[in-house]
Amino acid sequence: MDVTENLEHVRAAVAAAERDAGRTAGSVGLIAVSKTKPAEEIRQAIAAGQRVFGENRVQEAQSKWPELKAQTPDIELHLIGPLQSNKTADAVALFDVIQTVDREKIAREIAREIAKQGRTPGLFIQVNTGSEPQKAGIEPEAAAQFIDLCRNELGLSIRGLMCIPPFEDNPGPHFALLRKIAKAAGLEELSMGMSDDFETAIAFGATHVRVGSAIFGAR
Repeated sequence: MDVTENLEHVRAAVAAAERDAGRTAGSVGLIAVSKTKPAEEIRQAIAAGQRVFGENRVQEAQSKWPELKAQTPDIELHLIGPLQSNKTADAVALFDVIQTVDREKIAREIAREIAKQGRTPGLFIQVNTGSEPQKAGIEPEAAAQFIDLCRNELGLSIRGLMCIPPFEDNPGPHFALLRKIAKAAGLEELSMGMSDDFETAIAFGATHVRVGSAIFGAR
């Protein structure tokens, strides 16, 4: 498996999807999802110019990324997996963007840690567009109120929204719903689309796509 070659293919596919959607070239950020992958594979992607990465677990990221970030300081690291409240301090310290703000308790913990550490990671709110009971994320009908709480009561700067559509569903309606919620809230950034559906996500306005297996191979 050639990470460099895979990365080139994905970049070309993102560029083609931008063109097909009438989007500006380079308007979609590619997040290379490196969860479960060893540092040597991640270094191949870094050597190929990739600078934005996503990890699912705080503890796993702590074992790899401090050294990698020290070696390549312009890396932007995104947390794209569920955040447990007891890991909030570590997440704020390590990640540049937290995409999974999904409930009031976590939002309050993040606000507390930002005040304490003086570090301000970018924040996305995760919306459970399929209302799946087993999945993290704020319910779509509660999103506007939650965004308001984060911004006005907690003073958090929310950059955008993210979602993970149900595996068996057509992702298009979920992406459209996320875009609608974001527009109503005046949010411009949308993290949506993974290896199997990022082209569709780009057509629906994604500003960030999270691609793992198409770059690093199956887990």
